[in-house]
Amino acid sequence: MSIDAAIIGSGPNGLAAAIELARAGLTVRIHEAEPTIGGGTRSAALTLPGFVHDLCSAIHPLGAASPYFRTLPLKDHGLEWIHPDIPLAHPLDDGSAVALRRSVEETARGLGDDAASYRRIAGPLAADWDALLSEIMKPMLHVPRHPLLLARFGIPGMFPADFVAHRLFKGARARALFAGLAAHSFLPLDAPFTSAFALILAISGHAVGWPLPRGGSQRIADALASYLRSIGGEIVTSDRIVAFSQLEKARAYLFDTTPRALERIAADKLGTTYRRTLRRYAYGPGVFKVDYALAGPVPWRASECRRAGTVHLGGTLEEIAASEKQVSRGEHPERPFVLVAQQSLFDPSRAPLGMHTLWTYCHVPSGSTEDMTARIEAQIERFAPGFKELILKKSVMNTKDVESKNANYIGGDISAGSHAGLQFIARPTWAIDPYATPTNEIYLCSAATPPGAGVHGMSGYNAARSALRRTFGVA
Repeated sequence: MSIDAAIIGSGPNGLAAAIELARAGLTVRIHEAEPTIGGGTRSAALTLPGFVHDLCSAIHPLGAASPYFRTLPLKDHGLEWIHPDIPLAHPLDDGSAVALRRSVEETARGLGDDAASYRRIAGPLAADWDALLSEIMKPMLHVPRHPLLLARFGIPGMFPADFVAHRLFKGARARALFAGLAAHSFLPLDAPFTSAFALILAISGHAVGWPLPRGGSQRIADALASYLRSIGGEIVTSDRIVAFSQLEKARAYLFDTTPRALERIAADKLGTTYRRTLRRYAYGPGVFKVDYALAGPVPWRASECRRAGTVHLGGTLEEIAASEKQVSRGEHPERPFVLVAQQSLFDPSRAPLGMHTLWTYCHVPSGSTEDMTARIEAQIERFAPGFKELILKKSVMNTKDVESKNANYIGGDISAGSHAGLQFIARPTWAIDPYATPTNEIYLCSAATPPGAGVHGMSGYNAARSALRRTFGVA
């Protein structure tokens, strides 16, 4: 039986695309390769019974901020956001920590002589967060409604993070905070546009916080799927699509996949030039991930870390920059930049009473099979002596394991493509409508399209709007 739209992949973007099409009155069906839905928003018992671990994404500032998710009744379908006391802490070797707090003023007060500089750059952007988000969640080629605001963000954002940090801040504390935020780009800190990542993550912490979903990241996907089914959408799991001939007849096909998978599956339905573009799409570094079941909370030296949902381990700007530069050269740093999430401190459903989970990863070269466990644990011990004595069990995933859990993560790249060079703004190609392909009924709706990585569903929403206009004739 034919349908209006088939969606390949049930990550947040595939689910968002399906919902937007179903809300327009169309019949939709999602095909998911794995037994469980969610893509990068899945949870599982990776260590011991009673411990809930997030397979990929853990903390979701852009999920809570998403202009599209905020239009959906996800709370009615089981999604509850929990806000840690402190969104982010960044410990230093002197036993203190820099904290990104919900308040711009409180954050600035922790930066000493750099307080005024931080207020100057963060205050106006946080005050106009909704307007700024409406601009950056669209394709690059659009007529801005808030050009001055976009320039206020875009001009510093286009520069390398190490350059901006040294120009803006005098002290090591502010520079370290900025460097850790910028390192989410998976790029060396001397690369263009890395400051944009630091600014977006800092401002989102002030405007909406860095929350986590009660019960695990799976709850985001489950809430989206529940709402989709309530409006007539269908999801088929354990249904891996490797050839276009497997798909039912539909008026539109939206791929929540990598450009590589789109090119392989759609094959001769796409033009030669476009297929070449998809094959050229570049993927970035991967992650090495360790999840822990712990007998108690991490014994951080800095009190701020004991109240933070996210902790950045990397020390100074110079140390983080050196680590990320090594990864970009295909090397494995001895002191990697480590991202840590402490969900169970704020969500008791994640672990048995008195026990805790810990979510960690560091950046490694694409396709790496190097075991970084000892180096991650050394970085934690550096700022939390006695941590290793609390470990009950651990789950370790190298880049190959990460890709096996989600085919979109080529070489362990959880950003679904490098943000280096033009791919920061042109994903997968430079176009007014980057979701459309040369074939009228085929679209790309994954994080390989603007606005890129993050659990926000906006790539899926934007692709669905493109399909509604182009294929279905709906304005």
